[in-house]
Amino acid sequence: MKKILLLAALLSAFSLSPIANAEVLPEFDDNEPVVTIRQGEKATYYEYRINGQLKEIKVEPVIGKTYYLVPAAEGEFSRFDNSTLMLPKWILFSW
Repeated sequence: MKKILLLAALLSAFSLSPIANAEVLPEFDDNEPVVTIRQGEKATYYEYRINGQLKEIKVEPVIGKTYYLVPAAEGEFSRFDNSTLMLPKWILFSW
Protein backbone atom coordinates (compact mmCIF):
# COMPACT_ATOMS: atom_id res chain seq x y z
CA MET A 1 0.00 0.00 0.00
CA LYS A 2 2.82 2.36 0.86
CA LYS A 3 4.47 1.65 -2.49
CA ILE A 4 1.32 2.57 -4.37
CA LEU A 5 0.95 5.82 -2.43
CA LEU A 6 4.61 6.69 -3.01
CA LEU A 7 4.28 5.96 -6.74
CA ALA A 8 1.11 8.09 -6.97
CA ALA A 9 2.83 10.97 -5.14
CA LEU A 10 5.83 10.83 -7.48
CA LEU A 11 3.64 10.73 -10.58
CA SER A 12 1.57 13.69 -9.40
CA ALA A 13 4.73 15.67 -8.58
CA PHE A 14 6.08 15.16 -12.10
CA SER A 15 2.79 15.99 -13.73
CA LEU A 16 2.59 19.31 -11.86
CA SER A 17 6.07 20.43 -12.86
CA PRO A 18 6.21 22.65 -15.95
CA ILE A 19 7.39 21.08 -19.17
CA ALA A 20 10.68 22.49 -20.45
CA ASN A 21 10.31 24.35 -23.71
CA ALA A 22 12.95 24.16 -26.40
CA GLU A 23 14.70 27.45 -27.06
CA VAL A 24 13.77 28.88 -30.42
CA LEU A 25 16.73 30.16 -32.40
CA PRO A 26 16.33 33.57 -34.03
CA GLU A 27 15.93 33.63 -37.77
CA PHE A 28 18.61 35.34 -39.82
CA ASP A 29 17.76 38.66 -41.34
CA ASP A 30 18.92 39.24 -44.93
CA ASN A 31 20.02 42.75 -43.92
CA GLU A 32 22.46 41.43 -41.31
CA PRO A 33 26.15 41.05 -42.24
CA VAL A 34 27.12 37.42 -42.90
CA VAL A 35 30.60 35.92 -42.71
CA THR A 36 31.26 32.61 -44.45
CA ILE A 37 34.51 30.81 -43.64
CA ARG A 38 35.98 28.41 -46.19
CA GLN A 39 39.04 26.29 -45.52
CA GLY A 40 41.29 25.64 -48.52
CA GLU A 41 44.55 23.73 -48.85
CA LYS A 42 46.71 26.84 -49.06
CA ALA A 43 44.55 29.47 -47.32
CA THR A 44 41.47 30.26 -45.23
CA TYR A 45 38.87 32.52 -46.88
CA TYR A 46 36.44 34.78 -45.03
CA GLU A 47 33.62 36.07 -47.25
CA TYR A 48 31.87 39.18 -45.93
CA ARG A 49 28.37 39.76 -47.32
CA ILE A 50 26.05 42.66 -46.51
CA ASN A 51 22.46 42.60 -47.80
CA GLY A 52 23.37 39.47 -49.76
CA GLN A 53 26.14 41.19 -51.74
CA LEU A 54 29.78 40.13 -51.49
CA LYS A 55 31.69 43.12 -50.09
CA GLU A 56 35.11 41.67 -49.29
CA ILE A 57 37.11 38.44 -49.02
CA LYS A 58 39.80 38.13 -46.38
CA VAL A 59 42.50 35.64 -47.39
CA GLU A 60 44.76 34.15 -44.70
CA PRO A 61 47.39 32.07 -46.49
CA VAL A 62 49.19 29.28 -44.64
CA ILE A 63 52.47 30.98 -45.55
CA GLY A 64 52.52 34.72 -46.10
CA LYS A 65 50.69 37.86 -45.17
CA THR A 66 46.92 38.28 -44.91
CA TYR A 67 45.33 40.29 -47.74
CA TYR A 68 41.85 41.38 -48.83
CA LEU A 69 40.04 41.04 -52.15
CA VAL A 70 37.35 43.59 -52.96
CA PRO A 71 34.98 43.08 -55.92
CA ALA A 72 35.64 45.43 -58.82
CA ALA A 73 34.03 45.66 -62.26
CA GLU A 74 32.58 42.52 -63.87
CA GLY A 75 33.83 39.70 -61.64
CA GLU A 76 37.33 41.05 -61.06
CA PHE A 77 38.85 41.74 -57.65
CA SER A 78 41.20 44.42 -56.35
CA ARG A 79 43.80 43.36 -53.79
CA PHE A 80 44.44 45.41 -50.61
CA ASP A 81 46.69 44.95 -47.58
CA ASN A 82 44.05 46.33 -45.18
CA SER A 83 40.30 45.92 -44.91
CA THR A 84 38.13 48.48 -46.68
CA LEU A 85 34.94 47.61 -44.78
CA MET A 86 33.64 50.09 -42.24
CA LEU A 87 32.18 47.78 -39.60
CA PRO A 88 31.66 48.80 -35.98
CA LYS A 89 34.36 47.23 -33.80
CA TRP A 90 33.61 48.07 -30.19
CA ILE A 91 35.54 46.67 -27.26
CA LEU A 92 32.90 45.46 -24.83
CA PHE A 93 35.21 44.13 -22.14
CA SER A 94 38.95 44.02 -21.58
CA TRP A 95 41.41 43.51 -18.74
